[in-house]
Amino acid sequence: MSRAGAAGDAADGVVVLGGGAAGLSLAHRLTEDPATRVTVVEAPDGPLRPAERTWCYWEAGPGEFEDAVVASWTRLRVRGADGVTVESDPAPLRYRMIRSARFERLVHDRLADGPSARLLRATAHEVRNTPYGAEVRCTTADARPLTLRAEHVFDSRPPHGTPPHRTLLLQHFRGWFVRTDTPRFDPGVADLMDFRVPQPRHGLAFGYVLPLAPDRALVEYTEFSRTPLSTPAYEAALRHYTTDVLRLGPLTVESAEQGVIPMTDARFPRRTGPAVFRIGAAGGATRPATGYTFAAVQRQSRAVAAALRHGRAEVPPPHGRRQLAMDAVLLRALDTGRVDGPRFFTDLFRRVPMERLLRFLDGGSTPWEEFGIGLRTPVGPMLRTAAELPFLARRDTGRSEESTR
Repeated sequence: MSRAGAAGDAADGVVVLGGGAAGLSLAHRLTEDPATRVTVVEAPDGPLRPAERTWCYWEAGPGEFEDAVVASWTRLRVRGADGVTVESDPAPLRYRMIRSARFERLVHDRLADGPSARLLRATAHEVRNTPYGAEVRCTTADARPLTLRAEHVFDSRPPHGTPPHRTLLLQHFRGWFVRTDTPRFDPGVADLMDFRVPQPRHGLAFGYVLPLAPDRALVEYTEFSRTPLSTPAYEAALRHYTTDVLRLGPLTVESAEQGVIPMTDARFPRRTGPAVFRIGAAGGATRPATGYTFAAVQRQSRAVAAALRHGRAEVPPPHGRRQLAMDAVLLRALDTGRVDGPRFFTDLFRRVPMERLLRFLDGGSTPWEEFGIGLRTPVGPMLRTAAELPFLARRDTGRSEESTR
């Protein structure tokens, strides 16, 4: 697999834009068919290249990317605002953590072994539909112009703005990779949500703890709310959480990560022309009610690769209509304050078997299971919200549609 391309190079098969989870996962799937020629365009080192990220998901049994998993947990825990703890083993599911640098190395090595794949370090500026497919105009790392011509282009780059929506919350967070002076963590248990932190006016806030060793962990402060915080505000929240709530004692912050994930009922277009498609978060793969994306990206990648093998170019919806409808109701109920976020999630994990709830959050539950889960939520506020949604306009502003409670 070549690592660079000269000006005028042409890729007459598939071009994948972006070397994150979505772009690399799709390229990996496509190269399983040696007849498919794939070019992956990744940003060169510099400001356009994202910092290292953490991706988490749950899966039964060993997965295809097991070599990129840096830690996993068989037991998961949720802590209520009052300190009530819900802990369970969601067997056969296991919660897994992948770091982006390790994932990239793994997929790059697999692509290098394939005769029909290449990786280009370049900045993509323009994607145009053409009579023969699509054209991508780029600039290489050494500032040369480069034009790629392809039958199909799959674009995983972040979209500019959010499509029209009724509700828009942001999942925003900052995490510390910490090392404590003495063992403070149970490496077998991950804390998905710890609500023993101050709550924002709209949405909710929680701590998130992924132990890596008895004295090492990723500790995050996360909010579902309308506006991100400043870095000093996240730092203050993390100091409060690690010192006053977790009581970790002396610790060293070895590195940090920070991010923002839109949680919205917006409809993300998966096609922008006859030969140009959007994938990953840009194509709606992020689950609106949770912010999880990695597992949906894998489903989407498998479906796209299967369609191309059968002569069709399409990106199917990463989430079902029922799941999206339920997520829209939940987001609206959280944003209006009709439901208390910490109590809602704590009660849900307490009343529903964790394995079933995780399958529901991953889109793998049956209609009957979803009905049962719905009965374990605050039925009155949720029904009122569901009745309201069809009458709310979708807006392209950055704020949710306002209403009385």
